[in-house]
Amino acid sequence: MSARVVEELKAICDHIRQDFEAKDAARERGLSLCREVIRNSANAIRSVHRGEYEDALALMQQSAQLLREVDEVLRDHPDVHYAGFVHDSQKEHAEAHQTYALIRGEALPTPDALGVGYAAYLNALGEAVGELRRHVLDRVRHNDVAWGEQMLAIMDEIYYAMVSFDYPAAISGGLKRTADVTRSLIERTRGDVTNAIRQQQLEAALAKLEARLRDLPHPPMDLRGIALPDK
Repeated sequence: MSARVVEELKAICDHIRQDFEAKDAARERGLSLCREVIRNSANAIRSVHRGEYEDALALMQQSAQLLREVDEVLRDHPDVHYAGFVHDSQKEHAEAHQTYALIRGEALPTPDALGVGYAAYLNALGEAVGELRRHVLDRVRHNDVAWGEQMLAIMDEIYYAMVSFDYPAAISGGLKRTADVTRSLIERTRGDVTNAIRQQQLEAALAKLEARLRDLPHPPMDLRGIALPDK
């Protein structure tokens, strides 16, 4: 009887081992593809900030193909697919598309069009706010405060949309935590834009005062720059 049990255990373990081997191979391939998606997405966002929009589109198209390949590789291994790394790569891919659309003033792509999970999409919006903050500060440094105000309003709307989803972290992918970080980024950006507006107002007032002073008659002065008394 013991010999039969040994044979049975061997057959069972061999079957399980084959399954684990296939699962491990799929996981390694999926991880490699997801890492490439994350790299492409980061480079696409960098290209957007540099104004290299064609390069950004090409990188995002590559990422879309890679994510389709991930789905195919992990089709028979849903437990691996939902282990977390696919979610992270989908989030980065969505963030790149969202950043591109918001900065370019184009329509936001839907999660279904991007082929990403809803939780990944919503969390990506919070990450995109961070990229918008970077772009706003760059534009403000070039005195484009009006664009900064416009983007700040959009950032507010993104935050309000995020906090409207009151669901457990297991469903939302930790959206509440992302929303908290997003709010802090928005408030910091609001302060930066407000300071820039006040700086512009101050510079305009000083320029106006300087122009008025130039139009005033200047009294005669001595060598020390002190006005001489009227005779």
